Amino acid sequence: MRSRAIATGKEILKHYQVIGDIAIVSVPQEMEDCKPGIADAVMDRSHKVRTVLNKVSKVEGNRRVADFEILAGDSTETLHREFGFAYRLDLRKAFFNAGLGSERMRVASQVQPGEHVLVPFSGVGPFAIPAASAGADVVALEMNFDACKWLAGNCRLNKVEESVHIINADAGCMSRLLRCRFDRAIVPTPYGMDHFLETVYPLIETGGHIHFYTFKMKEQIPGLVGMYEELGLDVLSYRRCGNVAPGVSRWVFDLRKE
Repeated sequence: MRSRAIATGKEILKHYQVIGDIAIVSVPQEMEDCKPGIADAVMDRSHKVRTVLNKVSKVEGNRRVADFEILAGDSTETLHREFGFAYRLDLRKAFFNAGLGSERMRVASQVQPGEHVLVPFSGVGPFAIPAASAGADVVALEMNFDACKWLAGNCRLNKVEESVHIINADAGCMSRLLRCRFDRAIVPTPYGMDHFLETVYPLIETGGHIHFYTFKMKEQIPGLVGMYEELGLDVLSYRRCGNVAPGVSRWVFDLRKE
């Protein structure tokens, strides 16, 4: 039992996520007594870390947030910096994935000045703000009111407040709320919500682009390619961008509406 606990502890110290000055770990219930030692070890390894949180639930609900237990430190608010952008947020109130930083920059590099860009599930702005910084006019939809408040502040922080139009609404209402068409959509779809592609599709101009994120096993990908092509989308590329469970990865499809 002791050797298994040591092995689990080593795995925790290999795979924790850092957002700003907060480290997030997932400590199994059977290692309850090890929490103080794990928190100390994380802070010793990462000197910029001021708070250690234990993730005690999955991301869930309409607000897409997890529950956290504070193991060290005293706040769940932080300032996260990546690729020249800065994002303030409270992890108990808004979702953020630091592991997608490079992917966000990959997509932003394709945005052209003057494009009209749609970003549903926009969170605190990590896709919307780089797109606006690239010269796009961005409409950001987010159901979580707290995330919208952080997004508004982050737009000011990154000096793109004139280019990002925030709508606090369910992405399922897109077709009813939006009367315009877009040159590009960036859709960081939550788990199990692939049906939103059909909601976004009518809002995109012919020749426009969709960056669509989904959670799938590798053997499901050929079927998805065929389905997207039947919908009238040219599959320009697809790639894995992170594992989320055994055998299941996050995939991004770069699509063009024919």
